[in-house]
Amino acid sequence: MTTPHRHWKVLPHGKLKAIDDGILTVVGELRMPLMRLPRRMTVVRLHDSRLVVWSAIALDDTEMATLDAYGRPAFLVVPNAHHRLDARAWKARYPQMLVVAPPGARAKVAKVVPVDTAAPDFGDTDVEFTSVRGTHEREAALVVRTPNGATLVLNDLVGNIRRRSGIEGRLLGLTGFGGRTPRIPRVAKLALVEDADALRGQLLQWADIASLQRILVSHGEPIETNVRQTLRDLADSLA
Repeated sequence: MTTPHRHWKVLPHGKLKAIDDGILTVVGELRMPLMRLPRRMTVVRLHDSRLVVWSAIALDDTEMATLDAYGRPAFLVVPNAHHRLDARAWKARYPQMLVVAPPGARAKVAKVVPVDTAAPDFGDTDVEFTSVRGTHEREAALVVRTPNGATLVLNDLVGNIRRRSGIEGRLLGLTGFGGRTPRIPRVAKLALVEDADALRGQLLQWADIASLQRILVSHGEPIETNVRQTLRDLADSLA
């Protein structure tokens, strides 16, 4: 696991992009031994223009100015204990933010940044936080509803990095984050999945969201085609 940053440290990243009304996303890059791992931050704007920042990434001045113009950062969601890299720096920059972590990750996240709650009240019924069933409450998710449909925001539970060549591609394939189709990474199964049947039920519950338009994952491309069937396929992979 990469050592959490104590100060604002900008690593390679792209630009914030609107993916739906009230949802921005940006992809950064972590340099790891023998491979580059993409990582995604998602920003959700609540009805009162407060922002929920999911899996925070330290951005450059230009992108941070864009974010500040978008709304007021109010909630800092650390979706599992492995996504603490920039949490301390974000809390220092925006001390008024409430830090959120799922119950099963709270103790480890608190070693880096104090956690305010494991059950946030966003004051907006269109944005739902949940601790993912079957993960011993170590992994979180968001369901965000807009007039255009619903977006499911996941973290490490699903990987969708398109296949790469060489050693990098083989390593991503071995971990399960890379491949031709979305999958539950092997490392996530080992670190997060405690009850496969409960997780299967959770995936099928999300698949029943009739308005579901996309899934955003922390490592890989958005899933925007056959979204509900993809969740059913992922559930079947746990059988």
